[in-house]
Amino acid sequence: MFDFCPQLERFDDFTIASSWERFISEIEAICRQWLADGPKILMQKGAESVSSFENLYMIKRELKHGKRVYSMEYHFMKSAKGKNTYWEDDTHSMQLSFGVDEFLMIAPLSASGVVLDDPESTKLLSSVAIALSNCGSNWPAFVPVHDPSRKAYIGIQNLGTVFTRRFEADRIGSQVPIRLMHLEGLHELFLSKFVLSSTDFPARVKVHLSMKLTYRTPEYDYDNETLDSEATESLVENEVANHPKKQWDDDCPWAEWYSAEDPVKGFELTAIWGERTFEETLEMAEVENASSFDADSWFLYPVVSQYMVDDSIGKFVGFASQLHLLVNAYESSAEAQFLEDFVADTSGQDNSKSTTTVPPPSVIDRVMKDLFSDEAGNSNFMESENKYSRAMRGAPADSLFGQFCLHALWFGNCNIRAIAVLWIDFVREIRWCWEESERLPRMKISSSIDLSSCLIHQKLQMLAICIERKKSLNREKSVGHKAETSNAAAVIKTRKGSAGVVPKMMLLNTFQEMHAPYTQDAPLMTEDMHEERLHAAEAFGNAIGLSGQLERDILSSDMSAFKAANPDAVFEDFIRWHSPGDWVSEDKADGNSGWPPKGKLSQRMSEHGNVWRKIWNDAPPLPVSEQKSLLDPVREGEKVLHYLETLRPQQLLEQMVCTAFKSSADILNKTTYGAFKLMKTKMNQLYATMASTLKSLQAGKSDISDLAGDLKRLCEVFEHIEKLLILAASIHRKLIDAPRLAQAIFADYFNYYLPKMGTTLESICYEKEFTTKQKVGMHERDAVSNLFPPPTANQSWRKVLSMGNLLNGHEPTQREIIFSVQERISNGHYSSPTPLYADNEQIQTHRMYISGTSNDLWVALSVTSWD
Repeated sequence: MFDFCPQLERFDDFTIASSWERFISEIEAICRQWLADGPKILMQKGAESVSSFENLYMIKRELKHGKRVYSMEYHFMKSAKGKNTYWEDDTHSMQLSFGVDEFLMIAPLSASGVVLDDPESTKLLSSVAIALSNCGSNWPAFVPVHDPSRKAYIGIQNLGTVFTRRFEADRIGSQVPIRLMHLEGLHELFLSKFVLSSTDFPARVKVHLSMKLTYRTPEYDYDNETLDSEATESLVENEVANHPKKQWDDDCPWAEWYSAEDPVKGFELTAIWGERTFEETLEMAEVENASSFDADSWFLYPVVSQYMVDDSIGKFVGFASQLHLLVNAYESSAEAQFLEDFVADTSGQDNSKSTTTVPPPSVIDRVMKDLFSDEAGNSNFMESENKYSRAMRGAPADSLFGQFCLHALWFGNCNIRAIAVLWIDFVREIRWCWEESERLPRMKISSSIDLSSCLIHQKLQMLAICIERKKSLNREKSVGHKAETSNAAAVIKTRKGSAGVVPKMMLLNTFQEMHAPYTQDAPLMTEDMHEERLHAAEAFGNAIGLSGQLERDILSSDMSAFKAANPDAVFEDFIRWHSPGDWVSEDKADGNSGWPPKGKLSQRMSEHGNVWRKIWNDAPPLPVSEQKSLLDPVREGEKVLHYLETLRPQQLLEQMVCTAFKSSADILNKTTYGAFKLMKTKMNQLYATMASTLKSLQAGKSDISDLAGDLKRLCEVFEHIEKLLILAASIHRKLIDAPRLAQAIFADYFNYYLPKMGTTLESICYEKEFTTKQKVGMHERDAVSNLFPPPTANQSWRKVLSMGNLLNGHEPTQREIIFSVQERISNGHYSSPTPLYADNEQIQTHRMYISGTSNDLWVALSVTSWD
């Protein structure tokens, strides 16, 4: 008897006896757990955000049944979706197609992820339906079926104990019947799913319709603005060949240096009709012929070129890519002491310089012709400089050296050898201008030197002034000098070169009014000349502060001019005018001083052997017009040329890098992009970043490899902002009549692109797609419709229009429609004694989503039945 006790105590659960029942039980356990957790806890447990959908999350589990492994995914929303919001961008295709919010998807883990066998798909769906029913869940469940290209699904949803909703979707991938290309045929297709006979429904069925049309702007032909097709046909073949194809950015500031691919490939316009009710099929023809301006809302989306989001090196060609090459050349500049070493033939040597290429002489000649042509003219430097621009110590973009640096960016592949060849030819042309006394092109003739620019630009400014002074001297020699007066005493008493009377000052010995003379300007000096003068002052300074011959010459010139303007003046008069601090007045404080004024020279001026007095005694009374110029143009000009011809490669490249960054930014800064405040802010940040980075380069104290690393990172920042600026220019000119819309679209893309501009791992792995659409105001619709110009006669016959809903002669690229029928619970077939719904509540009995193009049709149907 005791042998049977163990058998009596054992409990066998026959509800999971078979593998299929165990499979259902496993699904049920998972669903119960998900139901118990809820969205908040599921997100904490690692639910993943569905790509491109901010509000949709997914959690999945793998299940095994027999030899097959299945993946079950539960899609849920972080926050509930409102009613009639399925046309929003943040809507998954399953939500839009079947009108659901959260859903389950179960499919085998295979290459296609699709169940091909009908019995297997039905059994799989039944398993999920039973499991969900046991859980008391009303989640809709879907199973993909058939070939993946058909995007076919079957699904089921338990709506309590009374109603069941069944889903089905399939696609026609080609040869769509003409009847189904029009709204009338699609309406009939929807009715055919439930109007089987006249007794089922009244003759006139109230069908609710909502529609979304998507239009794509045609490819813009910029030549059409100036040359239409008929005119082209009438031209001679050679004339057509000589007519260059117009580019979208021909009038943009950067067009002189490169042509950028248009970042905005076009626009997608979405026109949405809210829910409307129709009772007859004939009314569909009116909807199909209705103007898109009658739509409830328009949304515009820019189709952005792939290069805007592709960070691969070499994909984007612009100033940033060439600046990166220039930085590479800067790294190589320390390899030699002289530029000629890079030009020398290095064949047979294992040296990186031997692999660098130089464009042919014809290209060099073309560059030199552009730099030194007569048409180049004088630079006016009238740039809209940023407040940080002068801090970069570069040459202006339209100056001679600025243009040289810009040409060097695009000369060959901007390697160090090509730059050396170009520089040597450049200096050779400059020497020719000097020897022939020809004006330096692109250089402003000024009485001062811009010490905030780079040293090479300062030297070229000095040379341009020297050339003009040299030409003046040559003209004077050709005319002939006037005979010098041998009797100096005869002219001493004649006043010359007076600029006017000095108020309240009289000459000490003669009681005559003191006259201020015209004096020579201080000789022009470049930055290195100022440094030399400072070093001389430190090394040879004396009690009276004269640091060298230059100061003596300036003082002698001033004394000669003062003597010419005041023939009876003495040394003390000059001191009172030129250096009042060295005259110690002894007049009474009450101001009642007599004549002559009581006072004396300061101690330093009254010392024995004072240099100032010696210079005064030696200075002849000559006005400025008769004095020798303080600036020797021949000597200073030769010094400039010596500097340019012996410049070290690293010194040249340092100044080229600063000038190239500054000039490139200044050119881009001239771009017209409307009142895009975000773009203006980014440009200011770029200037600030460049000024900070290039400051270390100008100091010249850091290691060249460290500087090159910083400069390459600066190139990356420059590329990001250059891309955004080109995008801003493209959007602005395409939507110039809708400035608010243009700014809003750019702001959307700017905020999307901003994370890509960082340096973190998150920024590098940023894979999110730009999908934001901007709502078009009623007053902006005309401007947007101009993006769809009516097709020309030549274009019209090429395409057969078949869908209707034309916008300026263009049919939609995609038409999406939702048909639905609703019925009150208390009426007819769907009435039920079960108090699940209020008597006046309506239930959606049939719903059909249709997405179609001219050669593609996808239909999703959901039907609610009473069980």
